[in-house]
Amino acid sequence: MIRWLAALWLLALSAPVHADEMRPVAIQFEQVGEGEWRLGWRQPIASAADDRMAMPQIPANCRIEGEVERQMAPLAAYGAADVTCTGEVAGQTIGWPAFPGHGEAILRVSPLGRALQVHRLTPETPFATIAERPSAAQVWRSYFVIGVEHILAGWDHLLFVIALVILVARPWPVVKAATAFTIAHSITLAAVTLGFSGIRQDVVEALIALSIVFLAVEIARGRRDTLTRRLPWLVAFAFGLLHGFGFAGALREIGLPEGEVPAALVSFNLGVEAGQLLVIAAVLALLRLVDRLRPRARPRLVRLSAYGVGIMGSYWLIDRLFG
Repeated sequence: MIRWLAALWLLALSAPVHADEMRPVAIQFEQVGEGEWRLGWRQPIASAADDRMAMPQIPANCRIEGEVERQMAPLAAYGAADVTCTGEVAGQTIGWPAFPGHGEAILRVSPLGRALQVHRLTPETPFATIAERPSAAQVWRSYFVIGVEHILAGWDHLLFVIALVILVARPWPVVKAATAFTIAHSITLAAVTLGFSGIRQDVVEALIALSIVFLAVEIARGRRDTLTRRLPWLVAFAFGLLHGFGFAGALREIGLPEGEVPAALVSFNLGVEAGQLLVIAAVLALLRLVDRLRPRARPRLVRLSAYGVGIMGSYWLIDRLFG
């Protein structure tokens, strides 16, 4: 049983190849004049089965003018078109009918003189109704879910949290360290979003990978007298400031609704914290299960985990520096 648990554990750690890729379908529907709109979209290409000719479904009172512009890239298909609409688009539906090829789509609708609204589309709800103005509840709900999904699907952030749990291994200190991590990246995220600071994204991603390697080394060393072991919340806070720049890069792709920026930032960070707590609970439960089934196997499993985390972190570091 313990061998199966170890195998599954290492498989989970080694599964991600591309990290921090919050790559949903991105749709932009922007008004450029009276009755004139510009439609643009980016569709990530994950396999040969993806429909590269897919495009958003526009409101019923709108029509495409001229030719649809398309451009292919190694990992994405891009499209754009001019759209003419008769009357108001508020109350009309728009969406991405090409599901279930991708897990979600982020739709941004930008009417002239009104607040930007953001909708999250899924295979279950592939269409959204354009609102006269976005409600606060819609913003809170959408960005909370986006925050949860980003920590669960952004493998480098997720692996950092997993490594932190393995390193500390005690529930209350882990929760304190994870909360310090959230507070820190919330500060950085808000600073970047409001235009007070910023770092090149490629540099940020390389440093995030380096932070994962650092934790893996600390786990493998097994020493109890290091600063990371004694004050894990302080180390988590320091690295959280760095990871916040990565979250900011993801939010730049999604966009923030005008007039609801504070609500979007707070709900996104709450979603990240909720996702982290889910991961922490799962890892602590697995460690507790190992202790009950085979107490002596835990040191070996922790060391193997350190190798798995270190290998993935090193791969990302090299790829981001030289890829």
